[in-house]
Amino acid sequence: MEAVAEGLWGLADYHENKGEIGKAVKCLEAICQSHVSFLPIVEIKTRLRISTLLLKHTHNVNHAKSHLERSQLLLKAIPSCFELKCRTFSLLSQCYHLVGAIPPQKLILYKALDLTSSASQDVAVKLWSCNFNSQLANAFIIEGDYQSSISALQSGYVCATEISYPDLQMFFATAILHVHLMQWDDENSVLRSISQCDRVWESIDPNRRGQCLGLLFYNELLHIFYRLRICDYKNAAHHVDNLDAAMKADMQKMQEIQQLSSELDALNQSLSRPDLPSRERSALAGRQIKLQQRLRSLEDSSLTGKEFLEPSYFGNARQAWGDKLVLAPSPMDGEWLPKSAVYALVDLMVVILGRPKGLFKEYALLKLGITDGVREVDLQHSAIWMAGVYLMLLMQFLENKVAVELTRSGFVEAQEACESMIEMLRGQYAHSVGCYSEAAFHYVEAAKITESKSMQAMCHAYAAVSYFCIGDAESSSQVQISSAYSFMQAIDLIGPVYQMKDTINGVREEASLHFAYGLLLMRQQDFQEARNRLAKGLQIAHNHMGNLQLVSQYLTILGNLALALHDTVQAREILRSSLTLAKKLYDIPTQIWALSVLTALYQQLGDRGNEMENDEYRRKKLDELQKRLADAYSSIHHIELISKVKLEVQQFHELDIKRAMANQSMSVNLDIPESIGLSTPLPVQSSSRLVDLDGGRRGKRKI
Repeated sequence: MEAVAEGLWGLADYHENKGEIGKAVKCLEAICQSHVSFLPIVEIKTRLRISTLLLKHTHNVNHAKSHLERSQLLLKAIPSCFELKCRTFSLLSQCYHLVGAIPPQKLILYKALDLTSSASQDVAVKLWSCNFNSQLANAFIIEGDYQSSISALQSGYVCATEISYPDLQMFFATAILHVHLMQWDDENSVLRSISQCDRVWESIDPNRRGQCLGLLFYNELLHIFYRLRICDYKNAAHHVDNLDAAMKADMQKMQEIQQLSSELDALNQSLSRPDLPSRERSALAGRQIKLQQRLRSLEDSSLTGKEFLEPSYFGNARQAWGDKLVLAPSPMDGEWLPKSAVYALVDLMVVILGRPKGLFKEYALLKLGITDGVREVDLQHSAIWMAGVYLMLLMQFLENKVAVELTRSGFVEAQEACESMIEMLRGQYAHSVGCYSEAAFHYVEAAKITESKSMQAMCHAYAAVSYFCIGDAESSSQVQISSAYSFMQAIDLIGPVYQMKDTINGVREEASLHFAYGLLLMRQQDFQEARNRLAKGLQIAHNHMGNLQLVSQYLTILGNLALALHDTVQAREILRSSLTLAKKLYDIPTQIWALSVLTALYQQLGDRGNEMENDEYRRKKLDELQKRLADAYSSIHHIELISKVKLEVQQFHELDIKRAMANQSMSVNLDIPESIGLSTPLPVQSSSRLVDLDGGRRGKRKI
């Protein structure tokens, strides 16, 4: 019967190579369906092969899982077969992951790690241990258990170190950094993780680094995420340059491979002609050899996984290997994001780094496929799970569109952070449209929700600025009472947090605190100290953040301060610089602010001509702003955004797991459905389950 099995295996290979996956699966199913018993090892290998085909080419995760569960049962009775057991554990873990059944996934991985710990500690065993620790870390991440995830990744790092495998060490070092960036409870831990990545990357042979393109992109992007998080745009720039150069080189190489492949196909077709003259055949054969050698050299210059049977764990298993940025060798065999998504991220980095410098253009959004109509629900559920930082970055980028509904995160462990972020963004919107009382409310609520000191500091600073603006916006009969109350509220918010500024990390936070505290000192008529604080904040905004919009706002308030100190020469120079920057940024409110102060300056100088010209331009800009505000006020979303109602996000994690368990049976199914529709979409119950869960995370409004 072994000869029959080998014949069917060979026939399955033939159909797979022709792309006839359905026929390949049916050949293998014939072995499982046979009334004549095959050896257990034959059945195990066959079911593993079926599972691999299903996971690689179809959406039939449940069928693959059933085959693997049957294989696991058969393997229990066999004392040896270490490699087959490991492959079964690995693939079964991936199936549980894909259906959202995390407890069974963790259980199977613990069994796998027990197996590797009891085996001889050679290189193959260590590599499998790395595989299982990596998958276990991902399972912990889904549950929001950051510390356990880091512990699993550190175990993998130790294994990679023991076998002197720097590529694999780099994989685990970057993964640890990834988790620290998602957790962000201790910036020192993030810095230590970044230093570890730098050390390991430098330990890799320079010639070898060029073959680790996936690790290069992963490492550089994580470094950029950190720099963006602390608003260190200047030091993020060289990382973007590295990525841009690597991306262009890879695109050029892939284009050359495509051209050579096309030429080789045409040449092979010519060589297949029986009437081809011998001299021409000889010349074409020589050209064929050169093309094949060139193709081989290009394909060997980067890590590929064409010989691996296991599907990718970190990304889309159904794409061609040439489209992958592989992170680690077999049996890790994974990527973080599809290559096209990584390239989109590089473009996204250019846009984000360009905006604070006034280089942001609307077409950049369209180039990335981000419009007002894009919502997170448009993203695939599996992509949300497997691309945490990518989604968070998309959320951060869409903050610039003030699209609050797009900031909702699908990660249970990030719910609190997103809830706070939403409230802060609602505050920013309310402040921008002149609803200062509502803005202060949302800022204060955002500070209450989060446990992050940095976030609380920024929210208090923003709320204080909104309170300062309330009195100026009220009618004359309300000004005195409202201003006094708002001033006291601002003092209560900014005073205590400013005293603690040395304990708060982040240049963005520091710049915000200096801005709000400078305004407070101006209201208290302490102009000289206000100038010192504001000048320090301006220096941070310019030197460390490179944020021209914030620089423009700082200059405007410093120009106003210089006017209050009767330093009209300096005031005029500062305000002109502020107005120039505001025009470059199309920042209409700051333009109006700067023009108002300039008008007061010319009035004080008795320069009637410039005063009238300046005031006329100010009124023109004010009319433009009023039209935009009218459009905003008429929107159906306006009242919902500014209303003093806190958004609360439900905790749905346990419900997710229970529904996953209810919809996806974890028991061993011995009645395996052998007839599998390979071209069908995801099962209806699975699809509806994902939609239901995603809708459940939308949150509720509490009145």
